[in-house]
Amino acid sequence: MPWPSTAREFVSRVGTLMHDFGPVVAVLAVVAGWYLGRVLTGVLGRRVARRFMRPSVTRTVLRLIRTGALGVGVLVAVWSLGLGLGNLVVSVTVFSAVLGLVLAPIVGSILNGIFVLADQPYEIGDMIEFTDTGQRGFVEDITLRYTKVFTLDNTFLVMPNGEMREANIVNYSAEDERTRCSLTVQMTYESDIATARSAIERAAATCDEVIEGGPDIRIGSARYPAKPRCYIDEYADSGVNLTLRYWAKQPYRLGAVRSAVQTRIWDEVQAREDVAFAYPHVQHVFDEEESGEAKVALRRER
Repeated sequence: MPWPSTAREFVSRVGTLMHDFGPVVAVLAVVAGWYLGRVLTGVLGRRVARRFMRPSVTRTVLRLIRTGALGVGVLVAVWSLGLGLGNLVVSVTVFSAVLGLVLAPIVGSILNGIFVLADQPYEIGDMIEFTDTGQRGFVEDITLRYTKVFTLDNTFLVMPNGEMREANIVNYSAEDERTRCSLTVQMTYESDIATARSAIERAAATCDEVIEGGPDIRIGSARYPAKPRCYIDEYADSGVNLTLRYWAKQPYRLGAVRSAVQTRIWDEVQAREDVAFAYPHVQHVFDEEESGEAKVALRRER
């Protein structure tokens, strides 16, 4: 077959080939678009990561690159099947009009996803808590449509970004992972309170997961001591409530850290004779002049 000598003949020749091998070209175009997307993400992955420095944005940009390459392949496939651009536009318009009510929530979720990526309330790897349900977990992935959270109960939560923006979320990993915790311990009135406070502080500082000292920790304009501090909180009915405030190095195992601190406090108090834990008890005192008499009857049962 001679090579076409004019542009019109070349276009005619291409049209004939497309008519004869249109389905094959369409399949090859889609496969080529998919493969091109993979190649581009592999080549540009490091550059995109260095440019944005955020895993969520990096993943989103790479997804858009893959989708764009696949979209080009789909357009070529549509053209090879003989569908003109005008027919394609009309088809998309009709399809969008029919499915407008279905697509509206998806479009809204994508817009919310853009706002989530721009506001940066959380990032991949952060530990967050939903205050309404009390569920905690790690952010596994952030897309334009949803956020995937891997909970501490070994389950996945896939939340639309619209719901994520409206939810009340506590981010335990934002900027500084150190988390302030508190623990209330009740000691008897007969205990040496100063000694009890020192013993509790010393016990908490010996835990590996607790910050034992160092410069004060700054939160906004306030500064808090980094080492554990024990304060007299309340004079209760059965004893003196002492509140221990300490900083956990990481927020991921706060229950285990609290248990370790209480274990150390228990061992420290039990090893001393001048301090003791209080327990709820009530003692009745009767005054002969004001309270009258208390009559008690004893009955033996077989």
